[in-house]
Order: sequence, then structure tokens, then C-alpha cells
Amino acid sequence: MPAEKPTLVEVTVVGKDRKGVVADITNFIFRNGGNIEKINQNVVRGLFGMQLEASFIAVDRSQLDQGMRQLADKLKMEIKVHYQEPNRLRNVAIFVSKEDHCLLRILDAWKKGELKANISVIIGSEASLKPLADAAGIPFNAIAHTDQSEAEVKILQLLEQYNIDLIVLARYMRILTPNFVWRYPNRIINIHPSLLPAFPGAYAYTQAFERGAKIVGCTAHFVTEDLDQGPIICQDSFKVSQSDTEETIKKKGRALEALTLLEAVKLYLENRLEVYWGKVFVLDETADDR
Repeated sequence: MPAEKPTLVEVTVVGKDRKGVVADITNFIFRNGGNIEKINQNVVRGLFGMQLEASFIAVDRSQLDQGMRQLADKLKMEIKVHYQEPNRLRNVAIFVSKEDHCLLRILDAWKKGELKANISVIIGSEASLKPLADAAGIPFNAIAHTDQSEAEVKILQLLEQYNIDLIVLARYMRILTPNFVWRYPNRIINIHPSLLPAFPGAYAYTQAFERGAKIVGCTAHFVTEDLDQGPIICQDSFKVSQSDTEETIKKKGRALEALTLLEAVKLYLENRLEVYWGKVFVLDETADDR
């Protein structure tokens, strides 16, 4: 008989920084038969965030969930537990703004069966792309960012409602705060219109054109609290000719963005991505379900 595969559990902790958080969480996991596989923590302006992955040969979910709720009350922090379930299609949320090229490419691949996932919800910073969601039969929610913290609370509620496993930023022109990002470690994929680390931030194509760049490209990466500095998943590029204008560079770049973002999403859904020490390793063959 083959050995039973362990259950992988991801725990995220977010709240006001205080002593003893790491010890309380890890001791609880040890007492319940868990083994710590990965742990990462950070503090930004008094906000504490921790991501922890533990493996269990056998796990009592109700007992683990109840214990984590008790710890959350004791520490006065938000603690979420996410179970990796290999036999379930992952639930994907796509975040958009006005530009439709990345969303169109993902929806096309999804309709053709190239993406093995449920696209559960599309969330927009405005309602421009709602007709595309309606045509695909996918719920669409427009959430204005007049107040960033209020908007993120609403988005987090939606993600919880749809049990989201992966967030795809398909040219979502908003910056997510550490308070948001820490809840989905290595589960938010963004596409940036440059070969990072060159030209971070907005107007990357304009910067490339003004600097006379001879090669322009795009980068799909995991999102961290540091803008455009998350672990790089994949990149692609094209050569700039002397006849290219800023507009032709943007047109070529947008087509490449859609393909590169789709490739990164496929790699994630195929379990082919591993992140160690801030670097992404792409497995050569589809990994076994975990």
C-alpha cells in the first residue's frame, strides 16, 4: 500500500504586531501533529503578517479550525486556514479595471478547456468590463476604491464567499495593501508591462520608449507588499524597431501581456510552481497532485 499523502494546510495571520504570536501558532500546530514546512513573517508600520505552511499525516479539520479561532480571539488577530485539496478544481478570481486584453485571453482559454479551474468571480475597480463577465456567465462585482481599506474589506468578503484559491490581476490598476496581500501569499499573480526590475510602477511602456529601449517585454509575478518586486514567474519580450512608436510598442506589449499572464496562470494551476527564498522554480513536468 502506498503511503498516505500528507494534508497541506496554509495558515495566514494578520493583525497589530505583538509578542508571542509565532510561538503560539507553531506550538498549537505541533500539538496537533503538524510539521512546519514553510514560514514567513513581516512587520510593516506596526502591522504583523505571517504565512505558514504545515503538513499533517492526519488532521481533524473541525478541531484545527476551532483551535485557530480561539487563538485569533486570544491574540486579537485575524487567522485564516486554507486546506490544499488536490481533488477539487481551484476557484479563481480575476481582478480588472478598464483594459480587456488579458481578461479576453483568459476567458477564451477557459472556454476552450485550457484552464482547469473555476473562474468564480470577476471583480472590477469599475464596471467597464461587466459585459464580458455577463457574456461568460461569471458573476461581476464593481467595487470603487474611494476608500482603500473599505474597498479591500468588501473584496475580502467576496473572496471568502467564493472560497478563492488564486487571484489573477488582469491589468488591475490598483495597488493592494500589505493587509490584503498577506492573506494570499503566493496566490496573487500580476502582469507588469516591463521586464522587471526595469521600469516598475506606472507608464512602463512610456518609460521604455523615452529611454530608447531596444527590447521591451512583460513580467508575470507573484504579488508581495513591495510594489512590482514579487517573485518572477515568467517573462517574454520583443525587439523594438526604429519605426516603432509609443503606440505600436503598447499594442505589441499588450498582446504579449495576455499570453504571458495566461502562461503563469496555467503553470500555477498545473502545480508547477515552487517558491523558495523569493525565487520561483518551474517544474519541468506537471507535479503530482498535492
